[in-house]
Amino acid sequence: MTGDMRQNDALMTLEGLTKAYPGVVANDQVSFSLLPGEVHALLGENGAGKSTLVKMIYGLVKPDAGQMTLNGETFTPQNPAAARAAGVAMVFQHFSLFDALSVAENIALGMDNPPNTRELAGRIREVSQAYGLPLDPDRIVGDLSAGERQRVEIIRCLLQNPKLLIMDEPTSVLTPQEVEILFETLRKLTSEGTSILYISHKLEEIRALCEHATILRLGVVVDTCDPREKSARELAELMVGDTLHVPSREPAELGEVALSLSGVSMPSPSEFGTDLRNVSLEVRKGEVLGIGGVAGNGQDELLAVMSGEARAREGSITLAGDEINTLSPGARRARGLLTAPEERLGHSAAPEMSLTENALLTGSVREKLVERGFLRWNKTEKFARRIIEAFDVRTPGPDNAAGSLSGGNLQKFVIGREVLQDPDVLVVNQPTWGVDAAAAASIRQSLLDLAHKGAAVIVISQDLDELMEISDRFTALNEGRLARPVSTQGLSVEEIGLMMGGAEGDEVAA
Repeated sequence: MTGDMRQNDALMTLEGLTKAYPGVVANDQVSFSLLPGEVHALLGENGAGKSTLVKMIYGLVKPDAGQMTLNGETFTPQNPAAARAAGVAMVFQHFSLFDALSVAENIALGMDNPPNTRELAGRIREVSQAYGLPLDPDRIVGDLSAGERQRVEIIRCLLQNPKLLIMDEPTSVLTPQEVEILFETLRKLTSEGTSILYISHKLEEIRALCEHATILRLGVVVDTCDPREKSARELAELMVGDTLHVPSREPAELGEVALSLSGVSMPSPSEFGTDLRNVSLEVRKGEVLGIGGVAGNGQDELLAVMSGEARAREGSITLAGDEINTLSPGARRARGLLTAPEERLGHSAAPEMSLTENALLTGSVREKLVERGFLRWNKTEKFARRIIEAFDVRTPGPDNAAGSLSGGNLQKFVIGREVLQDPDVLVVNQPTWGVDAAAAASIRQSLLDLAHKGAAVIVISQDLDELMEISDRFTALNEGRLARPVSTQGLSVEEIGLMMGGAEGDEVAA
């Protein structure tokens, strides 16, 4: 279908949308259209301008130039409420839910004119069953899995009967089975005429679901295509404008045990978290150990007990043979155990602080950024610049606040900050979450290179393809218990699924 024909039949048309911020043009003359009942992919590297674009459509940001039409009429939403009233709904990458409230209470908070509690509960049950996303309105959100929490966000949107549904990285916390359920729901929606604007870095999903793709690079539309006619690699190369480099690893001899956990148990610090139960593992120098599992099975607690943010109630943790269970996070860092948590803003990085200040937060000891109680500011800024350059962090400079970066660029900064400190052991949770294909390949390569230099690396991830690509051994967390690790060589998806469901490694191997 030609561009003119698409515009004539379009539900929404964007013409010349432009938005600039100090030092960067986020969107430059962006134009494309969405047809009724179409799943339309919006692709691009981190910092390509995708988030700014959908924020303009949803009324969170006002364009500097250009215009939008919805159903043939000028569309200029002043705020999200106006966008919702016009039939535009959005499911954000980061959930905006209150753990202590029920499903119905959370949904009511996101509605402009919620009905009474009984009527809303009935509508939630009706809509959730109709779209294959069963949801109990009385459940407390803090007790829900990550997949169920996303259902809350989706049902909240569907109760508005949207004409256009924007989805930002909707499968980042879902199991393969939950992804299939979501796709069935989206196909049902499109069969009823709803259009979907779909943002994801999982290119095989784009190929399976989307009928049309618009590709952004540095804020400019550089191509359009039918993603079903392209390979994932071809899509990635359209996004980056260059050949995609696949991570490679040179064989390395494994050294002695670098980090060991033996019988570690710990109640979760969070009321809605998962207790660790008799966790044992060891990782050797030069090895990458992959830990899979559905979100909410103890990943955050496991990283916290290794980093020193939480203390094991039972069991022991040794680093290079020395017991470290009583050591603080700073003391563990000084000894070479570095970590990068999943939550970028507020945990891995302080959003209001500059990148230089964030470099100081975890690099002060190993990079010698403090001397006799005084900050070595020039050296700290050089460290921040080194991270930005080495990991291709798209930002005007180290003085910019961490919160001003796109999610993927902040992730590159956070991982780069730890990798460049040459840790003896590095533990990372979701290292490429929300990161484009080229940046993900670069991050994975940096982890492989670190292991090749002799570091022990533990990668906690929900991306099973990632774990199979870079791990020497694989294990899985299920309800706070860790399966016995097995070699990733020859490991099948079915065997991985069994481990994620609680089977032991030797049961799988049998």
